[in-house]
Amino acid sequence: MSMQGNSSPNSTPPMRRRGLGMGHGGPMAMMRGEKARDFKGTMAKLIQYLGAYRLSITFVIILAIASTVFSILGPKYLGNATTELFNGVIAQFSGTGGIDFGAIGQTLLQVLGLYLLSAVFSYAQGWIMTGISVKITYRFRRDISQKINAMPLKYFDGTNHGEVLSRVTNDVDTVNQTLSQSLTQIITSAATVVGVLVMMLTINWVMTLVALAIVPISMLFITFIINRSQRYFLDQQDFLGHVNGHVEEIYGGHQVVKAFNGEEKSIQQFDLYNQPLYEAAWRSQFLSGLMFPIMNFIGNLGYVAIAILGAWLAVQQAITVGDIQAFIQYVRSFTQPITQLANISNILQQTAAAAERVFEFLAEPDEVPETSKPVRLAEVRGKVEFKDVHFGYSPDKIIINDFCASIQPGQRVAIVGPTGAGKTTMVKLLMRFYDVNSGAILVDGHDIRDFTREDLRRMFGMVLQDTWLYNGTIMENIRYGCENASDDEVIAAAKAAHVDHFVRTLPDGYSMMLNEEASNVSQGQMQLITIARAILAKPSILILDEATSSVDTRTEVLIQKAMNNLMQNRTSFIIAHRLSTIRDADLILVMRDGDIVEQGTHEDLLARGGFYAELYNSQFEQPVAA
Repeated sequence: MSMQGNSSPNSTPPMRRRGLGMGHGGPMAMMRGEKARDFKGTMAKLIQYLGAYRLSITFVIILAIASTVFSILGPKYLGNATTELFNGVIAQFSGTGGIDFGAIGQTLLQVLGLYLLSAVFSYAQGWIMTGISVKITYRFRRDISQKINAMPLKYFDGTNHGEVLSRVTNDVDTVNQTLSQSLTQIITSAATVVGVLVMMLTINWVMTLVALAIVPISMLFITFIINRSQRYFLDQQDFLGHVNGHVEEIYGGHQVVKAFNGEEKSIQQFDLYNQPLYEAAWRSQFLSGLMFPIMNFIGNLGYVAIAILGAWLAVQQAITVGDIQAFIQYVRSFTQPITQLANISNILQQTAAAAERVFEFLAEPDEVPETSKPVRLAEVRGKVEFKDVHFGYSPDKIIINDFCASIQPGQRVAIVGPTGAGKTTMVKLLMRFYDVNSGAILVDGHDIRDFTREDLRRMFGMVLQDTWLYNGTIMENIRYGCENASDDEVIAAAKAAHVDHFVRTLPDGYSMMLNEEASNVSQGQMQLITIARAILAKPSILILDEATSSVDTRTEVLIQKAMNNLMQNRTSFIIAHRLSTIRDADLILVMRDGDIVEQGTHEDLLARGGFYAELYNSQFEQPVAA
């Protein structure tokens, strides 16, 4: 079956605003992210989703804590080595002894062992957690893909394609990033803060109080800067969205822009978007750039205070020189995890917001379930009946009213009418893209709801006005109508659709790759390829929705001949605005406002002088000269 559609969404996925880490992630550690409406409920669902990996995650937590503990012990042992070296130098100068290099070497080997163990545990937990996050990402995207195929078209009619794409990409990536990086960072940061604080207290509680006094001062400056830079970062994201949207719009329609000499206007519009982006980006980067110099300055003041206090305590023999060195190392590793912990709320809020959007999508209702006892026809004759069909895209607005028609096997039925009359809607109902509100549609005497959707749609070959080709060769695009077709069968279908001639003039012939938008072939050639796809499928029932609207008159004649051969002994539904193309139809259904107002052959309808005759004659009226 040849299915046509729109190959790419018309809009870009919405941009997500992500808080940046203080360490390697950037200066916006405490920037507020998008918040979930139900934080607790969403996190509970996410934890439940992670249930299959409970043991692995527990093991990761143990490894992360162990890695942090071994890393924290390192400075203390280095301090012991420094003390041993200092005492040895003093003893050597006083003549009472010398440096015990054996003891120092043994201590350094212990430090090396601690750091190696820390690195091994850190690598192991990172490797395991990355595997878990990738598996979760795979499950999310697999579930979303399956969900997309199980959802009714009604959902996509009311939802932006970019919004769906954003859930598959941005939202899943946000969850993945949190699981692979932020989760273990939270564990190690918390363990580091607790462990370092304990180690500092074991060295000297007075110096610990001095070190802790630095933290609120740093946080005050961080909060001050963030409160003033946050709005500029938000403005930067908004203006960046405007710039990206404008560039995409102009690039997508660059031929129209050039044809109407719109380059200058486009540049002016771009400047209107780009100038505020520049100003917001400059201010946000300038303010956030002040953060690290200020924090380093405050931190250095703290080091000076600790060094002076430590020297005084060392003179008083309250602590050793090695303890001062270890304490300074602990202070350096104490500030960063505090900042990272302050960012936990933002990280979890963003993760919950992303996960919430994914879970909301997965919770959307599926299509009406398939029948438990489907009908399977040994041979499809092609008799189609519409019995008292009523349908509306929303229950309060019925657009198809009491539609009745009986089409015999092999008949060619044309459906005509003005725009919005319901022509294409009838085809969607026939293919069961939507279910009728009341009434029934029968194929060979069986309600289409008694077939599986797959079996029903296999009966049809469908060619729409909007062509759909995917990124592949011409041969592969034609074979989409019948996956098991041989090359000879594909070429035969191409000849019947008058594709073979122009394909052989292309550089790689049937092996030529069509790009994403098939811009390396003309619109008419694209339509011919989709018709060849329908021919290859050998359907029992054909649906042609303006199938020749994108080809020139000469090609249209050739296509009409090919379609006439194809429609022999096949029930065919033809939707056409150019009424001259459906004169030979066995039955013409004339629709207006969702109702069949007339039906009959072309000659009969013209003889009646009714609505069809009005439509037909209006296409051939000569304009009155002014």
